[in-house]
Amino acid sequence: MSEADYQWRDKGAVITGAASGIGLGLAQAAHERGMRVMLVDRDADALADACKTLDGAIAVPTDVTDQAAMDTLAERAFGELGNVALLFNNAGIMATGFSWEIEPARWEASWRVNVEGVLNGMRAFIPRLLKAGTPSRIINTASVGGFLPSPLMSPYSATKFAVVALTEGLKGELAMIDAPVSVSLLAPGPVRSAIFDDPFGEIVDPATGGFVEHLRGMIGAHGMDPGDFADKVFQALNAGEYWIVPQPEALDPALEARYRMIAERSQPDFSLG
Repeated sequence: MSEADYQWRDKGAVITGAASGIGLGLAQAAHERGMRVMLVDRDADALADACKTLDGAIAVPTDVTDQAAMDTLAERAFGELGNVALLFNNAGIMATGFSWEIEPARWEASWRVNVEGVLNGMRAFIPRLLKAGTPSRIINTASVGGFLPSPLMSPYSATKFAVVALTEGLKGELAMIDAPVSVSLLAPGPVRSAIFDDPFGEIVDPATGGFVEHLRGMIGAHGMDPGDFADKVFQALNAGEYWIVPQPEALDPALEARYRMIAERSQPDFSLG
């Protein structure tokens, strides 16, 4: 740990989607820095297993799509952690396939978890953070996919684009009222995570099957370990950064190409490379 990491000691951290992957990596990193940690996930069994490795961590099974449950979570967090310095709105799910063939229920689930889950966290915690009046930070997890749309994963791309816009808007709103609450946008690239284990349901067409195998191969070859990823996130938090992009190589070249494509009004190129 760096000297700057000691600023987090004895402060509270709440992480959604914390039973595995990025969320668990963030929880472990917060715990290592001496934070009081509350892990949140809808998978109660996996959450309990995750907490066994983190002495003193609190497991709170919660569905982020349920506003009342998130309000209860916020009350419990302030009651049991004493304060909340970091809120990671991190829960997310994936859906793949042709956009017109993906079941309406999968589309709705993607929107409710990936976007409304973030919004519900904001609604539940921001009034309490403002009332507390102490410095705190909200970190919303988008993705490099929130800047780079992709075929065959439109629900993920569309919802992560929405998180980017929602988070930038929040940043401006809190600045308008000179709030002690800061905001960061987290944009992961490939990270070894349960989101890629088998979230796709039955794959019936060759195009989607090939795309899913490409994703899994990319994660296997280039995916960052969640612990290493979380350390980079905390380095950015120590610096007070808004844009947290721990894997710029996964975003910057493609983003520059996207800017040129838009400026030149040229056709999108979705070759996998």
